[in-house]
Amino acid sequence: MPSPWSLPDPMLATPTPDPALPPDHAAEPKWDGYRALVGRWADGRVLIRSRAGGDLTGAFPEIAAAAADLPDDTALDGELVVWENGRLAFERLQQRHHRRSAAAAQAATQWPAHFVAFDLLRLGTDLTGQPYRERRTALEGLFISRRLQPPWTLCPSTTDPHLAAEWLQWSSVGLEGLVFKRLDQRYLPDWKAWRKYRSRHSTEAVIGAVTGTLASPTTALLGRFDADGTLQYAGRTTVLNLAARQALAAALQPARPDHPWTGWTFSTGWGSRQQLHVQLVEPAVVAEVAVDVSLDASGRWRHPVRLVRVRTDLTPSEIPRFGERG
Repeated sequence: MPSPWSLPDPMLATPTPDPALPPDHAAEPKWDGYRALVGRWADGRVLIRSRAGGDLTGAFPEIAAAAADLPDDTALDGELVVWENGRLAFERLQQRHHRRSAAAAQAATQWPAHFVAFDLLRLGTDLTGQPYRERRTALEGLFISRRLQPPWTLCPSTTDPHLAAEWLQWSSVGLEGLVFKRLDQRYLPDWKAWRKYRSRHSTEAVIGAVTGTLASPTTALLGRFDADGTLQYAGRTTVLNLAARQALAAALQPARPDHPWTGWTFSTGWGSRQQLHVQLVEPAVVAEVAVDVSLDASGRWRHPVRLVRVRTDLTPSEIPRFGERG
């Protein structure tokens, strides 16, 4: 690893509606956290790289310090998580994301993070060309040989479909579902070669407009990009609660003149002719939403959706395309 920026892009997963473990695959729990890669170089340099390529090293000093437990020239793939009151607390990660120096150190004490490692990309040599089963064996061996303790956590993995099904019951503590990985699959950076099943029906969309005002939005109008890269209207949220209004007010920016929805009109509901009064916003904020699976012929959600939270760790290019059920 000659440079801190030589960490590869993470391998990705595509949604699947089937919770059953496919043959010749392993299952892992899907964590409600921040995807990250951790690298440690022979000269002592450490990098915590976000899914989008950002540097999170300063935001999670306890993980950076714990990297001293790793051998030289090591790269791990995994998930940053925070536990609070017996469940995963994604909002604490969001609060820590932009903190640095003394503020980051204080947050590490108040909301300590763990790194759940689920892949080993490098251990002296590049392992990405090896099949998953061999990388997994090497990862387990690393935890044993180095006696890694928290904040390091080894992600469970199984080829037993009954055990994988049991893991779906962990949703009460904040686990999102399962990730399926082919046993003979090499690590393919930026390829959606894994599969992910969400036990709760949530997904992501871009906020393209709101009703109410930017300072106090009432509902959010959601969009997704189609195959041509055009932002299409996908549906509208239910009335936002106070916390959601405050979160959006802090994140939204007024639309520029070239907004893709300029001149569009929107109805108050599926099949309604009554028009909404909306404020266009810059389509850069991703929201996680709970949705009904029903789509109309245009690929839009027929029923209102519920905004779960703002996803500052995702970019609009990472969400499913317009018309997809994922």
